[in-house]
Formats: sequence, C-alpha cells, structure tokens
Amino acid sequence: MYGPVAAENIKSLELEMTAMQTEYTKVKVNNEIELCETVDMEVKKLIERALLQNRISYYIKWHKQGIFKHGRNLCVICVNDNSRNEAEELIHALGDEVADKVRFLMRRSEESYF
Repeated sequence: MYGPVAAENIKSLELEMTAMQTEYTKVKVNNEIELCETVDMEVKKLIERALLQNRISYYIKWHKQGIFKHGRNLCVICVNDNSRNEAEELIHALGDEVADKVRFLMRRSEESYF
C-alpha cells in the first residue's frame, strides 16, 4: 500500500507525536480555582481591569440567583492556581469598598473539560 519511503516517514511522524505527547502530559491541567464571587457589576469591572492590567488570565462563571433574589446574577471569577496569591492581593489593593462586596472562595473549580 505504501512504499518504503512513505512507511519510513509515517514511522518517523509517529515517533515525533509520541515525544510530543509525553512532553505535554507533564503540563498540569484543570488547575483553575474559583477565586471570588460578587453580585456587584461595578466591582466585577474593577476586578477585571486589575487582572487585565497585571496580565493575569481569568474567566467568569455566571450563576443565577434564586427566585427571591430576582435580577441579581452571581459572578464567580476563576484564575489559574499559580496566580491565586497575586490576584487576591490585587483585589485587596482595590480598597475596602471593593473587598466588602467580594467573597473569597479559594476552592478548586468543579469544571472538567477532559
């Protein structure tokens, strides 16, 4: 089906892919934590701005509140575990007004992507 040269090239590619897989498997995945939560959208914007200015990667999860807290969406800010301390310090540096409207969670994210 394949000539000797093609078979040799395929074998070479397979070896390269095996080497790549072992190198990438060393990388830790699913290491995001839920840093904090807030319902105040102005506080969320301030936190986002601070994280972006300091080049900290983040994502936001949204949770709808129950029937009695209609119209208030809960915003959970998640960061990489390696950035946790720096991100927490940034939020505290925003002042007491912001810190009073934020609840720190510091727990592993339950999201699983694999």
